[in-house]
Amino acid sequence: MRRIALVRLVGFLAILLVAIAARAEDIEVRDVALRSIEDGLVLDADFAFELTPRLAEVVANGVPLYFRVDFELTRRRWYWFDETAASQRLQLRLSYHALSRQYRVSTGLLQQSFPTLEEALNVIKRVRNWLVVERTVKLADADYDAAVRMRLDTTLLPKPFQLSALTGRDLQLESPWKRFIVRAPR
Repeated sequence: MRRIALVRLVGFLAILLVAIAARAEDIEVRDVALRSIEDGLVLDADFAFELTPRLAEVVANGVPLYFRVDFELTRRRWYWFDETAASQRLQLRLSYHALSRQYRVSTGLLQQSFPTLEEALNVIKRVRNWLVVERTVKLADADYDAAVRMRLDTTLLPKPFQLSALTGRDLQLESPWKRFIVRAPR
């Protein structure tokens, strides 16, 4: 009896590892630029991806999708752990309203409506003028490692979809971290 339970446990763990290894990396970070303005450092990034047919169906049936863009700025130190100078998260919400037949993209209090899914996705794919490091943050005169990524936040989906996202690729979108070196502005 114990042997059967152990075999089942090992089988379950093997399936779980395969599912984790097969996670989708369907978002590509195409172009990233970090530039200095009066208020601090802003990020411009272009992403390339297409929604799976299942995700397009989910959003068309009224379930909002949340995309999350993460940014990190760190400085390497040989004598201690790396210093995290800045860490920001941007959340973009894509939803469909059947009465108005409009797709909506919202972030914070800003909300825009679009007649087609393609137009709404084009806005999500282009992040512009995102303030990631405020002017009050003191940066050393050194090279910093910057990293950016985008992913579909499946933790904000309804529970049945969260379970489906654990086992299937059709509800997952994620990019690997895009890393680049930045010299601190004076």
